[in-house]
Amino acid sequence: MLTQRRMLKLLSNKKGVFMKNLFDQIDALKIKINEFRPFDNFTLQQIREYYRIGLTYTSNALEGNSLTETETKVVLEEGITIGGKRLQDHFEAIGHSDAYDFLLKNIQTKEITEEIIKKLHHLFYFRIDEQNAGMYRNIKVFLTGSKFTLPSPAEIPNLMHELLNDLASVKNNLHSVEFAALVHKKFVFIHPFIDGNGRVARLLMNLALLQAGYTITIIPPILRSEYLKTLEKAHTNDKDFIELIAKMVKETQQDYLRLFCDK
Repeated sequence: MLTQRRMLKLLSNKKGVFMKNLFDQIDALKIKINEFRPFDNFTLQQIREYYRIGLTYTSNALEGNSLTETETKVVLEEGITIGGKRLQDHFEAIGHSDAYDFLLKNIQTKEITEEIIKKLHHLFYFRIDEQNAGMYRNIKVFLTGSKFTLPSPAEIPNLMHELLNDLASVKNNLHSVEFAALVHKKFVFIHPFIDGNGRVARLLMNLALLQAGYTITIIPPILRSEYLKTLEKAHTNDKDFIELIAKMVKETQQDYLRLFCDK
């Protein structure tokens, strides 16, 4: 008869094999995508604009922004406000778009720095709250629906310093998708800014993916519940969260390939 410890070990091994297969599938899709590269300037710009809308809409929607994908496109491309929608929803769309541009400019740096993190937040947030944009919070905040306590303001500078050191030390020992998920998780658990941490976490995750040669990854709003549940669980066990992110990477890669294929 299997002991509980033996059963847990078998399940863990099975999960490990599944994740390896998933990472292998992702890497195979990466090779297929690379066959279409390098892109000409026109195609590259089209791709960037496609994901500007997709990432801005989905990331904001996960946080309760009421703009639809079409409305987000109108706000960003035509500069038109949507009647009946909050001004802050418009500011979040424009700010996220600006942060996305900055993200693209930092792909070749091959690193994530404190300066990049603060600039991403500043670009996203300064229209909403200029005083706190790009500045670590100086007040205690709480996350509704979470049983875990966020660090105090006094802890944040050291925790961010430790985060960046830890990321640099483990980057070469992890699959790039796992590393990107780790960037997201560790950053959002520190929650260094007064607001906008989820948006910045997903931008940083995508920066890590782009720096490693992968594509933008989108988490659709329909998966908000699963996303938040696995992120909460990641405080004690992050396997489900990493798996979810990996599945989203794969799904977005397949979407990426559909842009170039007739099928």
